Amino acid sequence: EEGALVVTGRDSDGSLQVEFAEGGQTAMPGTAWHRPAHSASEHGSTLLNAILPDRKFPFPKSLYAVEDAVRFFVHGKPDAVVLDFFSGSGTTAHAVMRLNRQDGGRRQCISVTNNEVSAGEQKGLRKKGLRPGDPEWEQWGICDYVTKPRVTAAITGRTPAGDPIKGEYKFTDEFPMADGFEENAAFFTLTYEAPRQVRRNRAFARVAPMLWLKAGSRGRIISSLPERGWDVAQAYGVLEDMDHAPEFLAALEADPQVGMAFIVTDSEVAFQSVARQLPEHTTAVRLYESYLHNFQINRRA
Repeated sequence: EEGALVVTGRDSDGSLQVEFAEGGQTAMPGTAWHRPAHSASEHGSTLLNAILPDRKFPFPKSLYAVEDAVRFFVHGKPDAVVLDFFSGSGTTAHAVMRLNRQDGGRRQCISVTNNEVSAGEQKGLRKKGLRPGDPEWEQWGICDYVTKPRVTAAITGRTPAGDPIKGEYKFTDEFPMADGFEENAAFFTLTYEAPRQVRRNRAFARVAPMLWLKAGSRGRIISSLPERGWDVAQAYGVLEDMDHAPEFLAALEADPQVGMAFIVTDSEVAFQSVARQLPEHTTAVRLYESYLHNFQINRRA
């Protein structure tokens, strides 16, 4: 923007090729950031300790370092979706909240993590006769013990004990951490489901959160279907009983915000029949074809 660098092209990896403009500096800048805001000890460990007193997490990143990194890609994209597939303590979700507050954005962050218990803690828990899956074991896992409490505390401005978080956010946007954020969070536990149970439509409640995510993560979650065999929420609809397809289609036609329709059927003919009648603003997805196909990859012909 200042004209000190001139873009001459792009490398094969997509990065810019640049040259200094005439009269510009002659020394190349370093490849590492050296900013006070990026101190992992002060703005990672110390900040996390203020949010989750007495809960330890090894080497959390600086909130502001992650914020600066993500800003490069979502600046000017208020509806961006950020996927953090190894979320750890939840710093990325926290950073997205700060970015939204700074420019009024509506960005989403999808954080994925396991609920692993550290090796040292596992030894002590096993001595007590506990095993993975036991509530007394799972409560010490990274997700239940750190990630979810950190995201919740950041939004509410209160520690897990209910006390206002002490301290203030710094740098780009300074305000008390106790103010929290105008954000929402939903937490789901993902499981592997037996294909037979899925095929018989006995796993809908456990699959339901994924449908909501696929449809855009907004509005109500359809966690179960009424006796009529279909339901329509703000972002998507689900049809299970083909005999009620006309009512389902009419409900979709009446709401232009519904962008996706999940149709539960073993029949390709039935699926195509309903899909052809969907309004233009709605995309059809057949359940549970994709899920069940994953279990057939290693089967012999």
